Amino acid sequence: MRVSELIDILREQDPNAEVEMAVIAPVDDAADEITVDRYTVEGVLPWNNEEDDDDESEGVSIWLVGGDEGDVEAFLDAIDAETDELDPLDPPDAVDAVDAVEGAATNAEADTGKE
Repeated sequence: MRVSELIDILREQDPNAEVEMAVIAPVDDAADEITVDRYTVEGVLPWNNEEDDDDESEGVSIWLVGGDEGDVEAFLDAIDAETDELDPLDPPDAVDAVDAVEGAATNAEADTGKE
């Protein structure tokens, strides 16, 4: 979906409505059942696709970020810390995010004494 398409859809909605993200996945590979996890959108993140192997995803994608509150906060904090060191015209890519989240997890474990 393009940003312009999402804007058109959202323009038709109640501006006070909560925006949620539904993630649909199979319960397991062998079953015909699915599970639906609903999350509020906690953030929006431009994502650099230039290092992805998929030729169709070149450029920047917009991620709607949601999940368990603590996980989202850790992810966004890690991305913010990482992007403070990056060029603002060069959005983070998958390598930046993984490095940032792993660093945040390591710091959180050190803070709590867990490993």
